[in-house]
Amino acid sequence: MIDQTLAELARLVGGALHRASGDELITGTVEFDSRAVGPGGLFVALPGERADGHAFARTALDAGAAGVLAAREVDGPAVVVPVGATPEGAGGSYVLAADRDGSGAAVLAALQTLARHVVDTLVAQTGLSVVGITGSSGKTSTKDLVAALLERDGPTVAPPGSFNNELGHPWTVLRADATTRHLVCELSARGPGHIAALCRVAPPRVGAVLNVGSAHLGEFGSREAIAAAKGELVEALPAAGKDGAGGVAVLGADDPVVAAMADRTAARVVHAGRALQADVRAVDETLGDDGRARFRLVTARGEADVALRLRGAHQVDNALAAAAIALETTGLSVAAVAEALGAAEPRSRWRMEVAERADGLTVLNDAYNANPESMRAALTTLAAMAPGEGGHRTAVLGVMAELGPDAEAAHAELGRLAARTGLHRLVVVGEAARGMHEAARDAGLASDLVPDAAAALEAVHAGPGDVVLVKASRSAGLETVAQALLAGTGGAR
Repeated sequence: MIDQTLAELARLVGGALHRASGDELITGTVEFDSRAVGPGGLFVALPGERADGHAFARTALDAGAAGVLAAREVDGPAVVVPVGATPEGAGGSYVLAADRDGSGAAVLAALQTLARHVVDTLVAQTGLSVVGITGSSGKTSTKDLVAALLERDGPTVAPPGSFNNELGHPWTVLRADATTRHLVCELSARGPGHIAALCRVAPPRVGAVLNVGSAHLGEFGSREAIAAAKGELVEALPAAGKDGAGGVAVLGADDPVVAAMADRTAARVVHAGRALQADVRAVDETLGDDGRARFRLVTARGEADVALRLRGAHQVDNALAAAAIALETTGLSVAAVAEALGAAEPRSRWRMEVAERADGLTVLNDAYNANPESMRAALTTLAAMAPGEGGHRTAVLGVMAELGPDAEAAHAELGRLAARTGLHRLVVVGEAARGMHEAARDAGLASDLVPDAAAALEAVHAGPGDVVLVKASRSAGLETVAQALLAGTGGAR
Protein backbone atom coordinates (compact mmCIF):
# COMPACT_ATOMS: atom_id res chain seq x y z
CA MET A 1 0.00 0.00 0.00
CA ILE A 2 1.10 3.58 -0.42
CA ASP A 3 2.23 5.14 2.87
CA GLN A 4 -0.21 7.34 4.76
CA THR A 5 -0.85 8.59 8.26
CA LEU A 6 -3.76 7.66 10.46
CA ALA A 7 -4.98 11.25 10.12
CA GLU A 8 -5.06 10.90 6.33
CA LEU A 9 -6.86 7.57 6.66
CA ALA A 10 -9.45 9.08 9.01
CA ARG A 11 -10.22 11.90 6.56
CA LEU A 12 -10.46 9.46 3.67
CA VAL A 13 -12.91 7.03 5.29
CA GLY A 14 -14.87 9.50 7.42
CA GLY A 15 -13.57 8.09 10.70
CA ALA A 16 -12.36 9.57 13.98
CA LEU A 17 -8.95 9.25 15.55
CA HIS A 18 -8.86 7.29 18.80
CA ARG A 19 -5.82 7.27 21.12
CA ALA A 20 -3.79 8.54 18.18
CA SER A 21 -1.99 11.76 17.30
CA GLY A 22 -2.70 11.13 13.63
CA ASP A 23 1.00 11.15 12.76
CA GLU A 24 1.27 7.36 13.04
CA LEU A 25 2.47 6.22 9.61
CA ILE A 26 1.14 3.12 7.85
CA THR A 27 4.04 1.66 5.87
CA GLY A 28 3.26 -2.06 5.98
CA THR A 29 0.51 -4.34 4.76
CA VAL A 30 -3.19 -4.18 5.56
CA GLU A 31 -4.37 -7.32 7.35
CA PHE A 32 -7.59 -8.67 8.87
CA ASP A 33 -5.68 -11.53 10.59
CA SER A 34 -3.75 -10.24 13.60
CA ARG A 35 -1.22 -13.05 13.15
CA ALA A 36 -0.20 -11.63 9.77
CA VAL A 37 0.37 -8.05 10.91
CA GLY A 38 3.91 -6.73 10.82
CA PRO A 39 5.69 -3.46 11.63
CA GLY A 40 3.93 -0.43 10.20
CA GLY A 41 0.87 -2.41 9.17
CA LEU A 42 -2.82 -1.60 9.46
CA PHE A 43 -5.05 -4.09 11.29
CA VAL A 44 -8.65 -4.25 10.09
CA ALA A 45 -10.98 -5.30 12.94
CA LEU A 46 -13.76 -7.40 11.43
CA PRO A 47 -16.22 -9.79 13.07
CA GLY A 48 -15.69 -13.46 12.26
CA GLU A 49 -17.69 -16.64 12.72
CA ARG A 50 -15.85 -17.50 15.92
CA ALA A 51 -14.25 -14.24 17.10
CA ASP A 52 -14.45 -10.47 16.70
CA GLY A 53 -11.34 -8.79 15.32
CA HIS A 54 -11.71 -5.92 17.79
CA ALA A 55 -10.63 -8.34 20.52
CA PHE A 56 -7.29 -8.82 18.76
CA ALA A 57 -6.43 -5.17 18.22
CA ARG A 58 -3.91 -5.11 21.05
CA THR A 59 -2.23 -8.24 19.68
CA ALA A 60 -1.83 -6.58 16.29
CA LEU A 61 -0.48 -3.38 17.82
CA ASP A 62 2.01 -5.33 19.92
CA ALA A 63 3.17 -6.99 16.69
CA GLY A 64 4.02 -3.56 15.29
CA ALA A 65 0.83 -2.33 13.62
CA ALA A 66 0.72 1.44 13.19
CA GLY A 67 -2.98 1.46 13.95
CA VAL A 68 -6.35 -0.24 13.71
CA LEU A 69 -9.31 0.36 11.42
CA ALA A 70 -12.28 -0.30 13.70
CA ALA A 71 -15.95 0.33 14.35
CA ARG A 72 -15.55 0.93 18.09
CA GLU A 73 -12.85 1.99 20.52
CA VAL A 74 -9.93 -0.39 21.05
CA ASP A 75 -6.85 -0.49 23.26
CA GLY A 76 -4.53 1.60 21.13
CA PRO A 77 -4.27 4.00 18.18
CA ALA A 78 -7.15 3.55 15.76
CA VAL A 79 -9.41 5.11 13.18
CA VAL A 80 -12.99 4.43 14.28
CA VAL A 81 -15.64 4.55 11.56
CA PRO A 82 -19.33 5.14 12.23
CA VAL A 83 -21.62 2.11 11.98
CA GLY A 84 -24.15 2.34 9.18
CA ALA A 85 -22.04 2.37 6.02
CA THR A 86 -22.73 -0.36 3.47
CA PRO A 87 -19.83 -2.01 1.62
CA GLU A 88 -19.75 -2.51 -2.12
CA GLY A 89 -20.90 -5.99 -3.17
CA ALA A 90 -22.45 -6.77 0.20
CA GLY A 91 -24.13 -10.14 0.48
CA GLY A 92 -23.32 -13.78 1.04
CA SER A 93 -19.86 -13.31 2.45
CA TYR A 94 -18.15 -14.79 5.46
CA VAL A 95 -17.68 -11.35 6.99
CA LEU A 96 -21.20 -10.06 6.66
CA ALA A 97 -22.76 -13.39 7.60
CA ALA A 98 -20.99 -13.03 10.95
CA ASP A 99 -21.83 -9.31 11.32
CA ARG A 100 -24.53 -8.91 13.97
CA ASP A 101 -24.35 -5.20 14.79
CA GLY A 102 -23.29 -3.62 11.50
CA SER A 103 -19.72 -3.00 12.65
CA GLY A 104 -18.29 -5.38 10.07
CA ALA A 105 -20.16 -3.68 7.24
CA ALA A 106 -18.88 -0.27 8.34
CA VAL A 107 -15.26 -1.40 8.55
CA LEU A 108 -15.50 -3.26 5.26
CA ALA A 109 -16.93 -0.18 3.53
CA ALA A 110 -14.00 1.86 4.86
CA LEU A 111 -11.55 -0.78 3.66
CA GLN A 112 -13.03 -0.62 0.18
CA THR A 113 -12.88 3.19 0.19
CA LEU A 114 -9.19 2.95 1.08
CA ALA A 115 -8.61 0.42 -1.73
CA ARG A 116 -10.27 2.70 -4.30
CA HIS A 117 -8.12 5.62 -3.15
CA VAL A 118 -4.94 3.56 -3.55
CA VAL A 119 -5.92 2.37 -7.03
CA ASP A 120 -6.82 5.86 -8.23
CA THR A 121 -3.58 7.27 -6.85
CA LEU A 122 -1.39 4.59 -8.43
CA VAL A 123 -3.13 4.76 -11.82
CA ALA A 124 -2.62 8.52 -11.87
CA GLN A 125 0.95 8.53 -10.58
CA THR A 126 2.49 5.34 -11.99
CA GLY A 127 0.13 4.15 -14.73
CA LEU A 128 -0.82 0.99 -12.80
CA SER A 129 -2.53 -1.52 -15.10
CA VAL A 130 -5.63 -3.15 -13.55
CA VAL A 131 -6.94 -6.46 -14.91
CA GLY A 132 -10.20 -8.14 -13.88
CA ILE A 133 -11.06 -11.80 -14.52
CA THR A 134 -14.36 -13.61 -14.04
CA GLY A 135 -16.15 -16.73 -15.25
CA SER A 136 -18.08 -19.70 -13.92
CA SER A 137 -14.97 -21.87 -13.86
CA GLY A 138 -11.25 -21.39 -14.38
CA LYS A 139 -11.01 -17.94 -12.75
CA THR A 140 -8.30 -18.83 -10.27
CA SER A 141 -6.18 -20.88 -12.68
CA THR A 142 -6.40 -18.13 -15.29
CA LYS A 143 -5.57 -15.47 -12.71
CA ASP A 144 -2.47 -17.45 -11.77
CA LEU A 145 -1.42 -17.76 -15.41
CA VAL A 146 -1.97 -14.06 -16.03
CA ALA A 147 0.16 -13.21 -13.01
CA ALA A 148 2.93 -15.51 -14.26
CA LEU A 149 2.91 -13.74 -17.63
CA LEU A 150 2.66 -10.17 -16.38
CA GLU A 151 5.50 -10.73 -13.92
CA ARG A 152 7.74 -10.98 -16.97
CA ASP A 153 6.88 -7.32 -17.64
CA GLY A 154 7.18 -5.92 -14.12
CA PRO A 155 6.12 -6.26 -10.47
CA THR A 156 2.65 -7.79 -10.34
CA VAL A 157 0.12 -8.18 -7.53
CA ALA A 158 -2.48 -10.97 -7.69
CA PRO A 159 -4.59 -12.60 -4.98
CA PRO A 160 -3.55 -15.89 -3.39
CA GLY A 161 -6.03 -18.69 -4.01
CA SER A 162 -9.56 -17.37 -4.45
CA PHE A 163 -9.51 -14.02 -2.68
CA ASN A 164 -12.24 -12.73 -4.96
CA ASN A 165 -15.12 -11.34 -2.89
CA GLU A 166 -15.88 -8.02 -1.19
CA LEU A 167 -13.21 -8.68 1.45
CA GLY A 168 -10.49 -10.51 -0.47
CA HIS A 169 -10.74 -8.07 -3.37
CA PRO A 170 -9.80 -4.87 -1.49
CA TRP A 171 -7.24 -6.82 0.55
CA THR A 172 -5.54 -7.77 -2.73
CA VAL A 173 -5.76 -4.23 -4.10
CA LEU A 174 -4.00 -2.91 -1.00
CA ARG A 175 -0.95 -5.11 -1.75
CA ALA A 176 -0.15 -2.74 -4.61
CA ASP A 177 2.31 0.12 -4.08
CA ALA A 178 4.34 2.59 -6.13
CA THR A 179 6.52 -0.23 -7.52
CA THR A 180 3.58 -2.30 -8.82
CA ARG A 181 3.14 -2.35 -12.58
CA HIS A 182 0.17 -4.74 -12.85
CA LEU A 183 -2.72 -5.54 -10.51
CA VAL A 184 -4.64 -8.73 -11.35
CA CYS A 185 -8.05 -9.17 -9.71
CA GLU A 186 -10.30 -12.23 -9.66
CA LEU A 187 -13.97 -11.29 -9.40
CA SER A 188 -16.74 -13.53 -8.07
CA ALA A 189 -20.47 -13.04 -7.61
CA ARG A 190 -23.27 -14.61 -5.63
CA GLY A 191 -25.88 -12.20 -6.87
CA PRO A 192 -26.60 -9.40 -9.35
CA GLY A 193 -24.51 -6.29 -8.88
CA HIS A 194 -21.64 -7.93 -7.02
CA ILE A 195 -19.13 -7.80 -9.88
CA ALA A 196 -20.14 -4.24 -10.75
CA ALA A 197 -19.49 -3.30 -7.13
CA LEU A 198 -16.05 -4.92 -7.13
CA CYS A 199 -15.23 -3.01 -10.31
CA ARG A 200 -16.04 0.22 -8.50
CA VAL A 201 -13.51 -0.71 -5.81
CA ALA A 202 -10.77 -1.24 -8.43
CA PRO A 203 -11.82 -0.14 -11.94
CA PRO A 204 -10.18 -2.47 -14.48
CA ARG A 205 -8.87 -1.35 -17.84
CA VAL A 206 -8.73 -4.94 -19.12
CA GLY A 207 -11.47 -7.41 -18.25
CA ALA A 208 -11.82 -11.08 -19.19
CA VAL A 209 -14.97 -13.20 -19.08
CA LEU A 210 -13.97 -16.84 -19.52
CA ASN A 211 -17.27 -18.74 -19.63
CA VAL A 212 -20.80 -18.96 -18.28
CA GLY A 213 -21.65 -22.33 -16.76
CA SER A 214 -23.64 -23.91 -13.96
CA ALA A 215 -21.66 -22.77 -10.92
CA HIS A 216 -24.02 -20.98 -8.47
CA LEU A 217 -27.03 -21.87 -10.61
CA GLY A 218 -28.98 -22.48 -7.42
CA GLU A 219 -28.33 -18.91 -6.30
CA PHE A 220 -28.89 -17.13 -9.63
CA GLY A 221 -31.76 -19.28 -10.89
CA SER A 222 -30.75 -19.46 -14.54
CA ARG A 223 -27.76 -19.39 -16.85
CA GLU A 224 -29.10 -16.13 -18.28
CA ALA A 225 -28.92 -14.54 -14.84
CA ILE A 226 -25.36 -15.79 -14.40
CA ALA A 227 -24.44 -14.28 -17.78
CA ALA A 228 -26.00 -10.97 -16.78
CA ALA A 229 -23.86 -10.92 -13.63
CA LYS A 230 -20.61 -11.92 -15.36
CA GLY A 231 -21.17 -9.30 -18.04
CA GLU A 232 -21.08 -6.55 -15.44
CA LEU A 233 -17.30 -6.73 -15.81
CA VAL A 234 -17.24 -5.73 -19.48
CA GLU A 235 -19.86 -3.04 -18.84
CA ALA A 236 -17.50 -1.48 -16.30
CA LEU A 237 -14.57 -1.17 -18.73
CA PRO A 238 -13.60 2.21 -20.20
CA ALA A 239 -14.31 2.87 -23.86
CA ALA A 240 -11.79 1.89 -26.49
CA GLY A 241 -9.28 4.60 -27.31
CA LYS A 242 -7.05 5.45 -30.21
CA ASP A 243 -4.01 3.35 -31.12
CA GLY A 244 -5.03 0.48 -28.86
CA ALA A 245 -5.53 2.61 -25.75
CA GLY A 246 -8.61 2.52 -23.54
CA GLY A 247 -10.53 -0.48 -22.30
CA VAL A 248 -10.14 -4.04 -23.58
CA ALA A 249 -12.64 -6.88 -23.11
CA VAL A 250 -11.23 -10.40 -23.53
CA LEU A 251 -14.12 -12.77 -24.24
CA GLY A 252 -14.21 -16.55 -24.52
CA ALA A 253 -14.83 -17.18 -28.20
CA ASP A 254 -16.11 -20.73 -27.73
CA ASP A 255 -18.98 -19.80 -25.42
CA PRO A 256 -21.74 -18.07 -27.47
CA VAL A 257 -23.17 -16.42 -24.37
CA VAL A 258 -19.79 -14.87 -23.55
CA ALA A 259 -18.98 -13.94 -27.14
CA ALA A 260 -22.29 -12.04 -27.28
CA MET A 261 -21.11 -9.80 -24.45
CA ALA A 262 -19.28 -7.80 -27.11
CA ASP A 263 -22.56 -5.90 -27.45
CA ARG A 264 -22.49 -4.93 -23.77
CA THR A 265 -19.20 -3.02 -23.73
CA ALA A 266 -17.70 0.13 -25.16
CA ALA A 267 -14.24 -1.39 -24.81
CA ARG A 268 -12.31 -2.93 -27.66
CA VAL A 269 -13.09 -6.65 -27.87
CA VAL A 270 -10.54 -9.45 -28.21
CA HIS A 271 -11.91 -12.98 -28.61
CA ALA A 272 -9.83 -15.89 -27.29
CA GLY A 273 -10.55 -19.57 -27.91
CA ARG A 274 -10.42 -22.40 -30.38
CA ALA A 275 -12.93 -20.88 -32.82
CA LEU A 276 -11.58 -19.92 -36.23
CA GLN A 277 -12.70 -16.33 -35.78
CA ALA A 278 -10.89 -15.91 -32.44
CA ASP A 279 -8.18 -13.24 -32.31
CA VAL A 280 -6.07 -15.39 -30.00
CA ARG A 281 -6.58 -19.08 -30.67
CA ALA A 282 -5.17 -22.58 -30.38
CA VAL A 283 -4.54 -24.99 -33.22
CA ASP A 284 -2.88 -28.42 -33.43
CA GLU A 285 -3.89 -29.20 -29.85
CA THR A 286 -2.87 -32.49 -28.24
CA LEU A 287 -3.19 -33.96 -24.74
CA GLY A 288 -0.36 -36.21 -23.59
CA ASP A 289 -0.65 -39.28 -21.40
CA ASP A 290 0.68 -37.13 -18.56
CA GLY A 291 -2.44 -34.95 -18.86
CA ARG A 292 -0.51 -31.96 -20.22
CA ALA A 293 -1.66 -30.09 -23.31
CA ARG A 294 0.36 -28.82 -26.23
CA PHE A 295 -0.87 -26.42 -28.91
CA ARG A 296 0.18 -23.74 -31.32
CA LEU A 297 -0.71 -20.22 -30.21
CA VAL A 298 -1.98 -18.15 -33.15
CA THR A 299 -2.36 -14.37 -32.96
CA ALA A 300 -2.29 -11.41 -35.33
CA ARG A 301 1.21 -10.66 -34.01
CA GLY A 302 2.62 -14.11 -34.74
CA GLU A 303 2.55 -17.75 -33.72
CA ALA A 304 4.42 -19.97 -31.27
CA ASP A 305 4.25 -23.48 -29.84
CA VAL A 306 3.12 -23.90 -26.23
CA ALA A 307 3.73 -26.91 -23.99
CA LEU A 308 1.85 -26.47 -20.72
CA ARG A 309 3.04 -27.91 -17.42
CA LEU A 310 -0.48 -27.58 -16.04
CA ARG A 311 -2.75 -30.61 -16.36
CA GLY A 312 -5.90 -30.79 -18.43
CA ALA A 313 -7.23 -29.77 -21.83
CA HIS A 314 -9.29 -27.07 -20.12
CA GLN A 315 -6.04 -25.29 -19.28
CA VAL A 316 -5.76 -24.39 -22.96
CA ASP A 317 -8.80 -22.12 -22.58
CA ASN A 318 -7.22 -20.51 -19.53
CA ALA A 319 -3.89 -20.11 -21.33
CA LEU A 320 -5.50 -18.43 -24.33
CA ALA A 321 -7.26 -15.88 -22.14
CA ALA A 322 -4.02 -15.24 -20.26
CA ALA A 323 -2.11 -14.83 -23.52
CA ALA A 324 -4.66 -12.33 -24.81
CA ILE A 325 -4.40 -10.29 -21.60
CA ALA A 326 -0.60 -10.31 -21.68
CA LEU A 327 -0.47 -9.24 -25.31
CA GLU A 328 -2.82 -6.34 -24.53
CA THR A 329 -1.06 -5.12 -21.38
CA THR A 330 2.65 -5.71 -22.00
CA GLY A 331 5.26 -5.46 -24.69
CA LEU A 332 5.95 -9.19 -24.53
CA SER A 333 6.34 -10.97 -27.86
CA VAL A 334 4.22 -13.96 -28.79
CA ALA A 335 7.27 -16.18 -28.33
CA ALA A 336 7.87 -14.77 -24.84
CA VAL A 337 4.22 -15.30 -23.90
CA ALA A 338 4.38 -18.90 -25.14
CA GLU A 339 7.56 -19.55 -23.19
CA ALA A 340 6.07 -18.09 -20.01
CA LEU A 341 2.91 -20.18 -20.39
CA GLY A 342 5.05 -23.29 -20.69
CA ALA A 343 7.02 -22.40 -17.58
CA ALA A 344 3.99 -21.65 -15.40
CA GLU A 345 3.43 -23.95 -12.43
CA PRO A 346 0.27 -24.33 -10.31
CA ARG A 347 0.07 -21.56 -7.69
CA SER A 348 -3.24 -22.20 -5.93
CA ARG A 349 -3.80 -25.29 -3.81
CA TRP A 350 -6.06 -28.21 -4.68
CA ARG A 351 -6.63 -27.26 -8.33
CA MET A 352 -5.43 -30.13 -10.49
CA GLU A 353 -2.52 -30.41 -8.09
CA VAL A 354 -0.60 -33.54 -9.12
CA ALA A 355 1.71 -35.42 -6.76
CA GLU A 356 3.25 -38.89 -6.85
CA ARG A 357 3.88 -41.22 -3.96
CA ALA A 358 7.19 -43.04 -3.74
CA ASP A 359 5.61 -46.30 -4.93
CA GLY A 360 4.20 -44.69 -8.09
CA LEU A 361 0.67 -43.82 -6.96
CA THR A 362 -0.37 -40.54 -8.61
CA VAL A 363 -2.98 -38.26 -7.03
CA LEU A 364 -4.82 -35.44 -8.81
CA ASN A 365 -6.05 -33.22 -6.01
CA ASP A 366 -8.74 -30.93 -7.47
CA ALA A 367 -10.77 -30.79 -4.28
CA TYR A 368 -11.18 -27.02 -3.94
CA ASN A 369 -14.43 -26.71 -5.85
CA ALA A 370 -16.69 -28.50 -8.32
CA ASN A 371 -19.38 -27.77 -10.88
CA PRO A 372 -20.47 -29.74 -13.95
CA GLU A 373 -17.98 -28.00 -16.24
CA SER A 374 -14.95 -28.44 -14.00
CA MET A 375 -15.97 -32.02 -13.19
CA ARG A 376 -16.06 -32.87 -16.90
CA ALA A 377 -12.65 -31.26 -17.40
CA ALA A 378 -11.16 -33.21 -14.49
CA LEU A 379 -12.57 -36.55 -15.69
CA THR A 380 -11.27 -35.88 -19.20
CA THR A 381 -7.82 -35.20 -17.75
CA LEU A 382 -7.92 -38.39 -15.67
CA ALA A 383 -8.91 -40.40 -18.75
CA ALA A 384 -5.89 -39.06 -20.63
CA MET A 385 -3.38 -39.96 -17.92
CA ALA A 386 -1.68 -43.32 -18.31
CA PRO A 387 -1.46 -45.40 -15.13
CA GLY A 388 1.71 -47.25 -14.27
CA GLU A 389 2.23 -50.96 -14.79
CA GLY A 390 -0.65 -52.83 -13.20
CA GLY A 391 -2.32 -49.60 -12.18
CA HIS A 392 -5.85 -48.28 -12.65
CA ARG A 393 -7.69 -44.99 -12.85
CA THR A 394 -10.02 -44.19 -9.96
CA ALA A 395 -12.12 -41.12 -9.26
CA VAL A 396 -13.27 -40.01 -5.81
CA LEU A 397 -16.04 -37.51 -6.49
CA GLY A 398 -18.24 -35.59 -4.09
CA VAL A 399 -21.26 -33.36 -4.21
CA MET A 400 -21.49 -30.40 -6.58
CA ALA A 401 -23.09 -27.66 -4.52
CA GLU A 402 -25.32 -24.72 -5.44
CA LEU A 403 -26.89 -26.27 -8.56
CA GLY A 404 -30.49 -25.76 -7.51
CA PRO A 405 -33.21 -27.93 -9.11
CA ASP A 406 -30.77 -29.23 -11.75
CA ALA A 407 -28.57 -30.91 -9.13
CA GLU A 408 -29.96 -34.44 -9.49
CA ALA A 409 -29.74 -34.47 -13.28
CA ALA A 410 -26.26 -32.92 -13.24
CA HIS A 411 -24.92 -35.56 -10.85
CA ALA A 412 -26.44 -38.35 -12.92
CA GLU A 413 -24.87 -37.02 -16.11
CA LEU A 414 -21.46 -36.95 -14.40
CA GLY A 415 -21.92 -40.59 -13.39
CA ARG A 416 -22.61 -41.56 -17.00
CA LEU A 417 -19.59 -39.58 -18.16
CA ALA A 418 -17.38 -41.31 -15.59
CA ALA A 419 -18.47 -44.66 -17.01
CA ARG A 420 -17.65 -43.56 -20.57
CA THR A 421 -14.14 -42.39 -19.73
CA GLY A 422 -12.81 -45.85 -19.02
CA LEU A 423 -12.30 -45.61 -15.27
CA HIS A 424 -11.62 -48.71 -13.26
CA ARG A 425 -13.59 -47.52 -10.26
CA LEU A 426 -15.65 -44.65 -8.88
CA VAL A 427 -16.12 -43.65 -5.24
CA VAL A 428 -18.99 -41.20 -4.72
CA VAL A 429 -19.11 -39.25 -1.47
CA GLY A 430 -22.33 -37.94 0.05
CA GLU A 431 -25.99 -38.87 -0.20
CA ALA A 432 -26.68 -35.75 -2.28
CA ALA A 433 -24.50 -37.26 -5.03
CA ARG A 434 -26.38 -40.59 -5.07
CA GLY A 435 -27.53 -39.91 -8.63
CA MET A 436 -23.92 -39.95 -9.80
CA HIS A 437 -23.31 -43.32 -8.14
CA GLU A 438 -26.48 -44.92 -9.51
CA ALA A 439 -25.98 -43.63 -13.06
CA ALA A 440 -22.38 -44.85 -13.13
CA ARG A 441 -23.33 -48.24 -11.76
CA ASP A 442 -26.19 -48.58 -14.25
CA ALA A 443 -23.71 -47.83 -17.05
CA GLY A 444 -21.46 -50.66 -15.90
CA LEU A 445 -18.84 -48.84 -13.82
CA ALA A 446 -17.90 -50.25 -10.43
CA SER A 447 -19.05 -47.60 -7.98
CA ASP A 448 -19.29 -47.21 -4.20
CA LEU A 449 -21.46 -44.65 -2.40
CA VAL A 450 -19.94 -43.61 0.95
CA PRO A 451 -21.06 -41.00 3.51
CA ASP A 452 -17.90 -38.97 4.10
CA ALA A 453 -14.21 -38.42 3.42
CA ALA A 454 -13.06 -41.00 5.97
CA ALA A 455 -15.20 -43.70 4.37
CA ALA A 456 -14.03 -42.62 0.92
CA LEU A 457 -10.40 -43.16 1.93
CA GLU A 458 -11.15 -46.70 3.06
CA ALA A 459 -13.05 -47.43 -0.16
CA VAL A 460 -10.39 -46.23 -2.62
CA HIS A 461 -8.15 -49.34 -2.52
CA ALA A 462 -5.34 -47.53 -4.37
CA GLY A 463 -1.87 -48.88 -4.92
CA PRO A 464 1.34 -48.56 -6.97
CA GLY A 465 0.77 -47.35 -10.53
CA ASP A 466 -2.77 -46.09 -9.87
CA VAL A 467 -3.96 -42.63 -10.81
CA VAL A 468 -6.59 -41.23 -8.42
CA LEU A 469 -8.62 -38.08 -9.00
CA VAL A 470 -10.15 -36.41 -5.93
CA LYS A 471 -12.73 -33.70 -6.64
CA ALA A 472 -15.78 -32.12 -4.98
CA SER A 473 -17.15 -28.84 -3.78
CA ARG A 474 -15.00 -27.40 -1.02
CA SER A 475 -17.45 -28.19 1.78
CA ALA A 476 -16.93 -31.92 1.27
CA GLY A 477 -13.42 -31.78 2.70
CA LEU A 478 -12.08 -34.35 0.22
CA GLU A 479 -8.63 -32.76 0.20
CA THR A 480 -8.02 -34.94 3.27
CA VAL A 481 -8.43 -38.03 1.07
CA ALA A 482 -5.74 -36.81 -1.30
CA GLN A 483 -3.42 -35.95 1.56
CA ALA A 484 -3.90 -39.32 3.25
CA LEU A 485 -3.31 -41.23 0.01
CA LEU A 486 -0.03 -39.41 -0.56
CA ALA A 487 0.96 -40.10 3.04
CA GLY A 488 0.29 -43.80 2.48
CA THR A 489 -2.43 -44.09 5.10
CA GLY A 490 -5.68 -45.92 4.36
CA GLY A 491 -7.25 -47.10 1.16
CA ALA A 492 -4.46 -49.51 0.16
CA ARG A 493 -5.02 -52.45 -2.13
